[in-house]
Amino acid sequence: MLYLIPTKKGIGVEIWGTYEDLDFLYDFIDRFWTVDGDYKNIPGEESRNIVISSFSYEIRKAKQGARLVRSESHLHPIKNQYLGCQITWVHLLFTLSCIKFNMQFDEIDKLERSHMLLLEYWIEESMKEYDPVGAKDLVLFTQNVLYGGNPYIYHYMRSIDIDYLLLGGGKRAFRKLAGLLEKGIVFTSEYEAFEKFLVREAKRLKCDISNLEINDEEVDYEYLQW
Repeated sequence: MLYLIPTKKGIGVEIWGTYEDLDFLYDFIDRFWTVDGDYKNIPGEESRNIVISSFSYEIRKAKQGARLVRSESHLHPIKNQYLGCQITWVHLLFTLSCIKFNMQFDEIDKLERSHMLLLEYWIEESMKEYDPVGAKDLVLFTQNVLYGGNPYIYHYMRSIDIDYLLLGGGKRAFRKLAGLLEKGIVFTSEYEAFEKFLVREAKRLKCDISNLEINDEEVDYEYLQW
């Protein structure tokens, strides 16, 4: 069975399952990002693709055994190979938002809906397991609070992710995450301020916003303490 647990320092979650579990999740994710013309001409399509595909990449690496490996699950001692990967809360929540946005434009069967509900369930359980206090506000972000139609959603995701990682993890940082995520809620002052920043930077550098890079020099990804 697919399941999630929070990482020790609360940077994100570990996603675990058998090869079959992760293979199904990979196919499910793959279903809702642009392939062979799907979801073309929908606002923000290219930016959502980057968010979803980078998440999909980690799931693919996990099912190949290139990330985390266990001989049994955390839930029961029955011997079996379990595979997993680590994803930050921010990346996970934005991916969820992007997939849900794309789901509006397609016919979804009951199995796909059940998989989305399972994913939501484990995300919320992981939040509560790590810190029930911080989870009270954070669980709302599994329910379409982040604006999936944001044409620059990848840049918003990267910016908020960096802000969170620089807090260094722990429950104190976790309890600030809901506030940081307000930048991803359309019509908030934080959302509009970051949009103006992107427009200003694109004008200064004489490029399209999609070509802007988010400065993450302060984050040491190689030695990130999950």
